[in-house]
Amino acid sequence: METRKVQVTGGSTYTVSIPKSWATENGVNAGSVVEFYPESDSLFMTPKTEEDRTEGTLDITDLHEQELMRAVMTMYVSGFDIIALESTEITTDQRRTIRQATQSLVGLEVLEETADRIVIRDLLDSSELSIHNAVTRMRLISLSMLDDSLTALADLDTELADDVIQRDEDVDRLWMVVSRIFRSTLRTPKAAEELGLPREICFDYHSSARQLERIGDHATKIAHLTKNIEQPVPEEVIDALEELHADTVDVIDKGMDALFTDESSEATQLANEAREAVRAIDAHARTIDELLRDLDPARAQLLGLIVDSVSRSADYGGNIAETALQKAAPTP
Repeated sequence: METRKVQVTGGSTYTVSIPKSWATENGVNAGSVVEFYPESDSLFMTPKTEEDRTEGTLDITDLHEQELMRAVMTMYVSGFDIIALESTEITTDQRRTIRQATQSLVGLEVLEETADRIVIRDLLDSSELSIHNAVTRMRLISLSMLDDSLTALADLDTELADDVIQRDEDVDRLWMVVSRIFRSTLRTPKAAEELGLPREICFDYHSSARQLERIGDHATKIAHLTKNIEQPVPEEVIDALEELHADTVDVIDKGMDALFTDESSEATQLANEAREAVRAIDAHARTIDELLRDLDPARAQLLGLIVDSVSRSADYGGNIAETALQKAAPTP
């Protein structure tokens, strides 16, 4: 840390010098233009650049299938607008994996493709992205997945279960978008300014989006388990699960409503109600487990896993409520 004294020039203009080492590292010279971004009691300064698009290069020679998929996703989330994938010779399997990764991420398109190089570019304008809209969409999809997964269980509808499993890709795509937006706000104050949101709120949205992504995962797990159940589930178990599901959705909705409201007192009330309800849901889940004791052990185990997934979804709603409480709390 270095300190500088604020000077007054011309009688009305405040000036302050910047460290020479920082200026040298960032190419700032006499006549250079810098940008200032005010945020509460802080003022961020960054060199003005002509080209805002960031490029990254990755050697994929030893990367295949899931490793390659994760590598592309990592570069996307990290904020690279142009991703160059290089190797002495890119194999057919690698090309297939790269196409799958590109299709699973929002805004990516192959720009250039040769024998030893594939260039992917993000076509989205970052200033047009909305982290609020992305999280809202995640909320709608994950809750509909949870609802449909239990409907598929009640009706033993394998087609509906398959549909739930496919929709998990939509939630994952949105989670990647939220992660990319959030990391961009950490990297540069300009990104937060374009979003029109403080970085603290972006963090709250990112944390909550993670919980919604996990709810989608549990809905997918229920759908997979449903496909392994051949005989109808006892009606009393289905009824109990529907009650547990309704209570779980109430927790998630209250947590999300608390997160999105700008009224601190309302947010605090909703969030506290959601957190209190989680305790009752845990007790309710234990009563359903008691109902399963009379069933065949293998069958009881499958249904027990489903009860656990619904209960855990409520826990994630409680985590969102906790984040909403922190957001509503006074700032120092």
